[in-house]
Formats: sequence, C-alpha cells, structure tokens
Amino acid sequence: MQFTLNGTTVTLKEGQDYRAIAETLLPGRRALAVRVNGSTLPLNAVPREGEQARLLTYADEEGRRVYERSLRFVFLCAARRVLPGVRMRVEHSIPHGIYIVPDAPVTPETVNALKREMRRLIATDLPFEKRAISREDAKELFRARGETDKVRLLHYRPYEHFQLYECDGMPEYFYGEMVPSTGYVPVFDVRLLLPGLALMLPDRADPSRASALVELPKLMRTFAESERWNGILGISNVADLNEMIEKRTLREFIRVNEELHEISLVNIAQKFLSSGARLILVAGPSSSGKTTMTHRLSILLRAMGHRPMKISLDDYYLDRDAIPVDENGERDLENPDTLDLNLLGEHLVALLQGEEIEAPQFDFVAGRRSEKTHTLRAGQDQPILIEGIHALNDRLTSQVPREMKFMIYISALTTINLDDHNRIRTTDARLLRRMVRDSLFRGTPPDETMDMWDSVRAGEEKYIFPYQECADVMFNSSLGYELAILKKYAYPMLAQIPPESRNYTLARRLVKFLNYVHTADVENEIPLNSILREFIGGCCFYQSLD
Repeated sequence: MQFTLNGTTVTLKEGQDYRAIAETLLPGRRALAVRVNGSTLPLNAVPREGEQARLLTYADEEGRRVYERSLRFVFLCAARRVLPGVRMRVEHSIPHGIYIVPDAPVTPETVNALKREMRRLIATDLPFEKRAISREDAKELFRARGETDKVRLLHYRPYEHFQLYECDGMPEYFYGEMVPSTGYVPVFDVRLLLPGLALMLPDRADPSRASALVELPKLMRTFAESERWNGILGISNVADLNEMIEKRTLREFIRVNEELHEISLVNIAQKFLSSGARLILVAGPSSSGKTTMTHRLSILLRAMGHRPMKISLDDYYLDRDAIPVDENGERDLENPDTLDLNLLGEHLVALLQGEEIEAPQFDFVAGRRSEKTHTLRAGQDQPILIEGIHALNDRLTSQVPREMKFMIYISALTTINLDDHNRIRTTDARLLRRMVRDSLFRGTPPDETMDMWDSVRAGEEKYIFPYQECADVMFNSSLGYELAILKKYAYPMLAQIPPESRNYTLARRLVKFLNYVHTADVENEIPLNSILREFIGGCCFYQSLD
C-alpha cells in the first residue's frame, strides 16, 4: 500500500499504522499525531491507499494540544495514586502550562511524589486505549467514581455513544486525540503554585526541556477573582449553565453578569481618577472587547464630571506599502512597527501640553492615510483614552512619563469548563467571538478567520502578552453566559467547514465542546452596551442616529 507522508511516497504492509514509518522520518518519537487533509488522526491510525498525510510535532499547534492532553491524562493517573480521593480541577492555562487546583492542601512533598509517579508511568510506556461506550454506561462509571461533574455533563450530550480513553486502569473522557502511549510525553515539570499546581509543558524553542514557570501575579489574581464570583453565582461547568437555561433562570444570571462588569468598570474609572494620570491605555488580545470597554469607560468618566477624549491607534497606521516585511517576505500586520510611532509620540506630547494637533485619518479601503485630518486639543486635566492591541507597549508612549499613564489590560479569560478535567480554552472562546463578528459584520467567512488565527496568536505571544503584567488593572471581559448565545451563530458556521479544509480539525474541536452547550434564546436580555454586543450585533456604540 502506498501513500504520501511529509511529501515522501511511503510503502507499508496492509494493516500497518503510521507508527511503522513515523519513527524513521522523525526519530525520537517527535511525531505526536498525523494530519490527513484537515483531520487530525492518532499515530496508531491505519493509512489508506493514495492519501496525503503530514506528521504533527510539538512545533504544530495541534501537536502541542495532543501532547498537553496526553500529559494531562498522565498527571491525573499519577494523582489518583498519590492523592487518592482528592478532586483535581484543571482551572486554566498559564504561560506554557496548565494550572490545576486540588481540593486538598498541597506541599513540596506532594509535588515530588506526583513527579515520581508520572515518571514511572512514562517509563512504563503504558498505552492510551480508546474504546466506545454508551452514554448511560459512562454515567454509571463516573457516578461510581464520585465524579458528578461528568455525570451532569453527559446528561447534555446529544449522542448516545462516544469514545473513552483508558490508561493504567483509569477510564477518562477527553475531546481530541492522544499520543499512542505514555512514553511519548517524557518532558514536563510540576511546580507548586499555591493554592494549586503548575503542570509545565515542553519549551517551544527547545522541546527537550520543560518550560520555566513564569509567575504572573496580576493575571492569576484576575482569574482567581473570576473563579470566586463563579462560586458565588453557582456556575463553574457547562452543566451549571445548561441547568440555568432549563430552569429559566438565565435571564437573571445575565443581569448579574452585566452588573458585575459595570461595577468593575466603575472601580477602574475611580482608580484612574485617583491615580493622577492623564493618559488611559487599553490593550488586550483579539476579540477581548477593547472597543466596547473603552466606550463604556468614556461614558463613566463623563458621568463623573470629566470630558474624556478618544484617540484611535488605527489612524496612525503606516501606508500599507510602507509596512516592513518579515523574514518570509510577508507584511506582519501584528507588529507595532505598522504604526507611525514617531508621529503618535509627538501628538501625545503636544496634547498633554494643551497644544493643538492635526490628527490623521486612515483610509482602510485605500490602505493608506487620507489627506483629511481632524483637529484635536485636550483641555487641562482632560483624560485621553487610547485603545489598541499595542497600547501597553512602551514604544508607543515612551515620551510620556509613567506617572501620567494608566494602563488597562483586558482579555476574555474563560473560567467555565466542560468538567473538572476538560477546560474550555480562552483562545477558543475568543476565536468564537471573532468568527461570529467577522462573519456577521466584516464579510469574512469562518474558514478565512481560522486561516488567520495562527498568525493572530503568534502576534499576541510576541507583542501583547509580554506587557500584560505592566497594567495597573486587569479586566476579564468573559461573560458566564456567552457560550449559550454564541453557539446559535457559530455552530452552523463550524458545521459547514468541509473535511478537506485545513481548518477541519479546529472546527471539529470547537463543535465537540459546543455540543454540550444549550442554546439560549434570550438576546433581548443582553444590554445594548454589553461587550458581547460587539460580536453578535446590536451594540449601541455602533448604531447611527436617525
């Protein structure tokens, strides 16, 4: 049987799987899975005559997800032996790792014991075995183990059968593929990060060593505050959200969610006014709700007796043909050098000193700066708001003293998971937001938005995330109810992604967790100034006056 693997024609005996050749092409078990058309398959899948496939490694986004998922299973197997009966909740991502919180105290001795047991499981090279099981049998299995989170989740599964993985006698559910066995994930670390643990993944630049733990206290406090409010509101998993929909209590939950956002923004406005700063800088990754937040903050400041002025970084873009290219000869649109930093710096200094400027206007259709300008002058003590993905980068405001700058970092930090062991990634939730907005209001098909996502995320890693801890305050724009709203728009789009699309695996991954989420027809409850309106439409800040 012949097929193409990594551009090479390969011959295998009938019934042999990808592992039979993967070690030859990528020795040292560097191959983690295989991409066939748009689908990700495990290495123990059997190729078909004439198909074209590519091995996935840790250099690939999907390869990293396969590694992380498999390592997470090894951790849970080890925790079952080291800490029997202790509930482990996978909370959220940290840089190059996962944050996990047990419901029992952890110590350095606990960490060492977990690492020893994980190393034993990896050295034993136990297989990850997949088997089909009925929904009812799975519910009985998890009920017997006291894992009510999974029992409640499976109640909402729309299909009668699904696949479980098993390792070391422990059955578990994960959405997505695994490596063939525990020996494929030898690189890791476990660090104490109270009140929980940090499971560290391989370093992307050198996957032969574990990533170092980078502590981000402000980001962790923001996550913790969101988790605290989730506990107060009684929502931590998708089953909680679905039960609110069934019991018709979601409308009240929406009101509370939105009021919490309003309270947070009032507190931010008050902190700014007491800081003595003049310049408000709002930054965050794609689809975090920067624009709506800036509008709402401006209104709050006006209600507090001030006259804020907004400056758009978009107007300071360089002409498209003047943007520098990267090493591949492509224009890096995520780079801060796409902005006229010199002109921006001059204008900010002038405005802060009460001088008049002629602010530029960028013509996005023509891809260049318009000949038109608009005159601006800031009054004494008048706040100036600037919003954009690079707003916290000091290169944009290097001529402004730090004490005159008030920095805000905003992101949609998802804290609602499928169950204790299956998290919904923040980046996936942001992609849903962007995909819906791009399709509804920018004429961009979902496949095209997904095509750009890797580049967008690479830009975030390089140009946005390194500055998040510089912020004076952080704002979590995630809303506990938003998945129930976004599903109505996103699910049909994802279902139309064909198997031959290179984004098919990504689309199916999003579909898999959305399958568990009920759709809620309560959009008339969502305020017109809600951050979610920026993505689904109806936002009052974008409505023209009749």
